[in-house]
Amino acid sequence: MTVALRSVSLTTLSHVTGEGRAMAARKILTLLGAVALAATPFATPAAAGVELVADPASYVDPLIGSTNAGNTYPGATTPFGMIAWSPTTTKGLQNGTGAAGGYQYDVTRVRGFSLTHLNGTGCTPGASGDVPIMPFPGAVLSSPSADRADQVFASDFSHADETAEPGHYGVGLANGVGVDLTTTDRAGLGRFTFPADKPANLLFRTSNSLPGSSNASISIDAAHRRVTGSVDSGGFCGRTTGGEENQRSYYTLHFSVTFDQPITGQGTWVDGTLRPGTSSATGGEGFTDAARVGKGSGGYVGFDASKGPVTARIGISYVSAANAQRNADAEIPAGRTFDGVRASARKAWQDQLTKIELGGGTHAQLTTFYTALYHALQQPSLASDVTGEYLGSDRKVHRLAKGQHAQYGTFSGWDVYRGQVQLLAFLDPARAGDYAQSLYNFAGQNGGEWDRWLHDNGGTHVMSGDPSAPALAGMYAFGARGFDVQGAFGSLTRAATVPTANDTRDAGCPIQCVGQRPGLADYLKLHYAPDDACHCWGSAAETLEDSVADFALSDWASRIGSDPSTFLARSGYWRNLVNPRASADGPYVQARKADGSWVTPFQPSTDTGFVEGSSAQYTWMASHDVAGMVGGLGGAPATVKRLDGFFHDAAGNWALSGVDDVHYNPGNEPDINAPWLYDYLGRPWQTQQTVRQIVNTVYGPGTGGLPGNDDLGTMSAWYVFATLGMFPQVPSRADLVLASPLFPRAVVHRGNGATITVEAPRASADTYYVQGVRVNGSPSAKPWVSESFVANGGTITYDLSTTPNPTWGTASADAPPQAALPAFHPNVAAPAVTPKATRSLVTPAG
Repeated sequence: MTVALRSVSLTTLSHVTGEGRAMAARKILTLLGAVALAATPFATPAAAGVELVADPASYVDPLIGSTNAGNTYPGATTPFGMIAWSPTTTKGLQNGTGAAGGYQYDVTRVRGFSLTHLNGTGCTPGASGDVPIMPFPGAVLSSPSADRADQVFASDFSHADETAEPGHYGVGLANGVGVDLTTTDRAGLGRFTFPADKPANLLFRTSNSLPGSSNASISIDAAHRRVTGSVDSGGFCGRTTGGEENQRSYYTLHFSVTFDQPITGQGTWVDGTLRPGTSSATGGEGFTDAARVGKGSGGYVGFDASKGPVTARIGISYVSAANAQRNADAEIPAGRTFDGVRASARKAWQDQLTKIELGGGTHAQLTTFYTALYHALQQPSLASDVTGEYLGSDRKVHRLAKGQHAQYGTFSGWDVYRGQVQLLAFLDPARAGDYAQSLYNFAGQNGGEWDRWLHDNGGTHVMSGDPSAPALAGMYAFGARGFDVQGAFGSLTRAATVPTANDTRDAGCPIQCVGQRPGLADYLKLHYAPDDACHCWGSAAETLEDSVADFALSDWASRIGSDPSTFLARSGYWRNLVNPRASADGPYVQARKADGSWVTPFQPSTDTGFVEGSSAQYTWMASHDVAGMVGGLGGAPATVKRLDGFFHDAAGNWALSGVDDVHYNPGNEPDINAPWLYDYLGRPWQTQQTVRQIVNTVYGPGTGGLPGNDDLGTMSAWYVFATLGMFPQVPSRADLVLASPLFPRAVVHRGNGATITVEAPRASADTYYVQGVRVNGSPSAKPWVSESFVANGGTITYDLSTTPNPTWGTASADAPPQAALPAFHPNVAAPAVTPKATRSLVTPAG
C-alpha cells in the first residue's frame, strides 16, 4: 500500500521527484520519529494517581436512547437477563407503542409492563414485549382487548414520577397506582400500590406481545394466589415484506405469578367478550395490523387495596409453566424482600460495569460511557432455566451439555458482529464461549443452517450476509474457548461451500431471505452475488458481507490448523464489484448482473444492491482488505480525499449525523469502521480527530444520546471502544486499531485474568491528538496493538495534545496488518482475484 503524507518541506530532498521523493520523505520522517521517541521521555503528569470510579452503576441512565430512534427500554433487568420488565407505552392503539423497544420517552401513556424486551431493535412493532401486566384501579366492566384506543385500561404518567436505574424501574401512574419492578436473571418482583379507596385489579394481557401472537393462555388459581399462562409469539418486525416467513410464532413464553395477598376477584376475556368470574382463557391476536385490533385474550385478578401494596413474584421460562415457577422459587425464595432483590440486581450490574474502571472525566462523560456499557451488556439474553433446560430452534426441549454453563438466545448478527460480540468476548471470554456454543446448538437444531438474526430461539432470517462466521471467529480471537470449536468451524465452512435449497429460495425476500448464504452457487461461480439472481436483500451488500465472512473463516482456519487459502481467495471477491467508472467522483462498489454488466442507473447515493445503506457508505465496508480498498479507489491520496469528503460536506463542515446517503452514518453498521481507516493510510491523527468528533457530538447524556437504533448494544459498544481509544476494525481479529482515549485513566479487567490499563494524563474532550505512545513502557509508533497484547494485558500510555502530530504512526510498516491478498488495480472486466500466498493475515508479535 502506498501511504500519502501531509506536505512537508524537506529541502534535502529537492533533487528527488515522484515516488522516490515520497519514499525518502517517509523514511526520514520515520527515522526522526523513532529518534524522538527514543531520546525524549514522556513529559506527562502521572495518571496512576487518578481516582477510579467506585460506583459506576450510579452513572447509568437507562433512559438514554429512548428518543432519536434509539429504541432502548428503561425497565428492570440484570446483565444478560431472561426477564426484562419494562413499560409498554401507547399512542392510543392496541399495536402502536411508539417505538420498537416498547417505550418512547415522549409517549407518556402506558398500557402495561411487559416481561421481555430487546434493546434497540430497528423496526416497528419490534419484538418480544411479552405479557404486559397493567394495574387498574377500577372495576373491570369490559374487555381490555375491546379498548382499541387505550382510553380505559391505560394510564398517563409523568417523567417526574419515574425512576429508572440498573435493576429497578418505578413510576407513579396518573391513575393513582405506584409501580415498582425489580428482577433477577429469570424472575422478578412487582410491587403495586393501589389507592386504598378503589378496586385493585391487575390485568394480564397475555396475547399482547409487541409484534402480536398466534395463541395465548391464562389460568387463575385463586386458592393458591397464583396466575399462570403463556404466549406463542415471534413475528419479528411483523410489518415487513416477509409475509408468512415473519408473521409466525417460533417461541412460547410461560409465566407463573404468586401474590402475597389473597385474590378477591377474577375474570378473563376473549376478543371483545368479558367473562367475569372465569378462570381460564385462550386466544391470540395474529400478526397483521388488521387482524390484531380488538383481538386477543387475557385475565384479571383483584385484591383488597386496604391491605397495602400487592407484591407479585413472577418467573418466566421458554420451556414450561412448571419451570417458570422453578425459576422463581430458585432465584427469589420465600423471605427475600423487594429491597433485597433490588440490591442484588444492582450488584450484578456493578460487577459487570466495574470490568472497566474509569478515572477522570466529567459527570456527563461518565454517564454516557457507563450507560453505553450497560446497554451493550444487556444481551445476549439467557434462554436456559435453572434446571438446565431450554427451548431449541426446533421447538423441542433440550438440556445443557457438559461444560456449557448457560444457553443464550437472540443474535442480532448483522448488527452485533461489528463490535458488540467483540466487546463481550473482550470483557468475558467464558460467557462468549457459552454464547458461541449456544449459536452452534441452535444451528444444529436447524439442520445445520445458522440464522443471521435469532430472536430468542427462533430464526427470523432478517438482514443479509453470514454474520455467524465473523462473530464466532471474533469471539475465538478474543479468547473464547468454551465451545466446540472444530464443530462450529466445520458447520460454518460447510454452509459456506455447499449450496442448500434455501440458498435459492426467495421466500421472505428481500428483508428476510431464508438462505444462510443466499445465491451461494452463483457466488462461487461468478465470484460475486449477481443482482438479477441473488435470492437476497441486496446483491452488492451480500457480496461484501460474504467476503468479510470468508476472511473470518480463512483467519480462523489458520488459527486452528486448517488450510486458509480457499477462503482467503474468496475474501477478495468484493473487489469484483468495484466499478472504476461508476461515477464522476471515481470508483464505487456497484451491483452487477450475472452477465457482468453493471446495474444502472448509478449514483453514489443509490441503495440498489445494498441493505440499509448506499454505495457511498458500503464502499468502505471491506474492513479486512483496506489495501484492496485503496487500490480500488485509485491509491492512497485518492482514498484519503474520498474519506475526507465522506466525513465533511462541500463547505468542509463535519457531516456525521447520517442525514443523507453520501456521508457517514453513525447509526448504522456498514460504515462504522470508516473513521478508523485513516490508521491504515498513514494519517492516524485524522482517525483521532474523527473518532473524537463523533464521541463529542453524536453521543451524549439525555434521551437522544444515541445516534439511532442501538441494535442490541452495537452502537453502545462502538462508543465504549471509541472512548477507550481502540477498536476491532477487523471483526474476526483481536488486534485493536487506535485513536485516543477520552479519559485520563481506564483499567479493563478482561475476565481471563489479564488487565489492560490505558493512561493518558492530558486526555480531555478537546485533547486527543497523539504525540507518542508507550506500550508496556516501550515507545511504539504503531497505531494499533497486537492480539498478544490484548490477550496478555499491559499498559498503553499516551502523550496527548491539542494539535496533531503528522509524523507519529505514519510509516507504512507501522500500519495495522491486512489480508495477504494481491495488489488490486480494477478494470472494467473486474476479473476474479486469487491469493498471492496461502496464508492469512499475520500479526507481528509484540
